Amino acid sequence: MKAVTVKEIKTELLHYSQKELVELCLRLSKFKKENKELLTYLLFESSNEEGYISSIKLEIDEQFELVNTKTYYFIKKSVRKILRNIKTAIRYSKNKETEVELLLYFCKKLKDFKPSIHKNTVLKNLFDREIASIEKKMLALHEDLQYDYEQELEKLKL
Repeated sequence: MKAVTVKEIKTELLHYSQKELVELCLRLSKFKKENKELLTYLLFESSNEEGYISSIKLEIDEQFELVNTKTYYFIKKSVRKILRNIKTAIRYSKNKETEVELLLYFCKKLKDFKPSIHKNTVLKNLFDREIASIEKKMLALHEDLQYDYEQELEKLKL
């Protein structure tokens, strides 16, 4: 079966009642973990963006605690997994400020990580790529926020 476009889905959803829409959402949430996570964000977290950011930061802390530091291979795998989870959380939010804040926090944690990421080219490149990505995304923010985040970014670059 081939999926239809978003526009077609939108026009079809207009024909459903509220009860039928609720049933569709519940059915959709049963199929993929990501669907359930997105619905959770939209229903419970979207009204409190600061709380959402705090909960993601706590998850990041927990994930960095669990990183296997025996070899750089395991460190790289774990760091990529953490970044993938962060990018998913960012996709749910669609808020540029949230995106910059979470990526800055990730970079801080990565820079302070022991053993040092500067001894591994792949991790160093990943860090540099995320810094460049943050700089690009900051241009879309308000000037005051840009200044605040620029200060944090300069600390990371040292």
